[in-house]
Amino acid sequence: MSGTSLDGLDMAYCHFRAKSDTWEFDIVKTRHTGYTEDLKDKLKNAITLSAIDHMRLDHGYGIWLGQQVRAFVAEEGLDVDFIASHGHTSHHRPELGITCQLGSGQHIANASGSTTICDFRSNDVALGGQGAPLVPIGDHFLFSQYTFCLNLGGICNISFLHQGKRIAYDIGVANMLLNHLSAMGGMPYDEGGEYAASGTVNQELLEALNTLPYYKQSFPKSTGYEWFTGSLLPLVNQHKDSLENLLCTAVHHITDQISLQIMSHITSVQASMLVTGGGAHNDFLINLLRKKLGERVDIIVPDRTLVDFKEALVFGFMGVLRMQHKTNVLASVTGAERDSVSGVIYLPS
Repeated sequence: MSGTSLDGLDMAYCHFRAKSDTWEFDIVKTRHTGYTEDLKDKLKNAITLSAIDHMRLDHGYGIWLGQQVRAFVAEEGLDVDFIASHGHTSHHRPELGITCQLGSGQHIANASGSTTICDFRSNDVALGGQGAPLVPIGDHFLFSQYTFCLNLGGICNISFLHQGKRIAYDIGVANMLLNHLSAMGGMPYDEGGEYAASGTVNQELLEALNTLPYYKQSFPKSTGYEWFTGSLLPLVNQHKDSLENLLCTAVHHITDQISLQIMSHITSVQASMLVTGGGAHNDFLINLLRKKLGERVDIIVPDRTLVDFKEALVFGFMGVLRMQHKTNVLASVTGAERDSVSGVIYLPS
């Protein structure tokens, strides 16, 4: 798994067992490999590349992914059935029928020596869906005990049951904004939200962010880097303030939007919410979210392994369903014309 926060590659070696209408899992081994600055810059700027250069990056990144997996498997002595790879999203414009995840499946398969499943989004987009979020299939079968599942990655998304069906959508920005601001101060991220906690809210900027048109759209909906750079970042750049104040304002914005969405969907007296993704390590953000949601929502931040590797786990699960020719993308989530069995299988040669 490589997310929009650009913090590196997450690899999880997992076991899955079918049990009645649900599934059980074990995360046996994990590894996080950070990106070099050069690779990080290439992935970040992939949206600006020509078709030829974009294809070259797709192939080169696929080889790199395969090499990382091969080393992980060899060094840990793992017995692998297949690799399920999300890839790195460079373009996501479902309204134009376009989505693209870098990391060529054939190159991954050849470099790793393992059967590889990737490109989990294109089929859903071809069926008129958003192609995102995809993790809710895992929420439905692996984490059904929670009322809500919240992922705080580069983009923040939510998953829950609505009128008997699993739905999910991108709430808005999360670590993509926080990490961008942190980088302005020479930091990869704001550890624990300490800088944000020391700042004060820029009310003018907060109001501008909270009134972005995307937040008024009804679900299903999804967003990505294009929206961040085209709609959100210009607002931030217009408001000159200290790093601490900008980070504080960003955290308030993120928690404002999350709490608005959660409160609009609560149907029980007491709800529970599983929070994973890198943003779950931001103590200031989590504490502020608890304050805004109050006692009606029990916020659960699990152990660090699940926080950091839940998305990698779920793409492994999506690979299992793909191999069994079972639905792994839900139309109730994406708005596609029907559920689908998605993912393209590549054999090593």
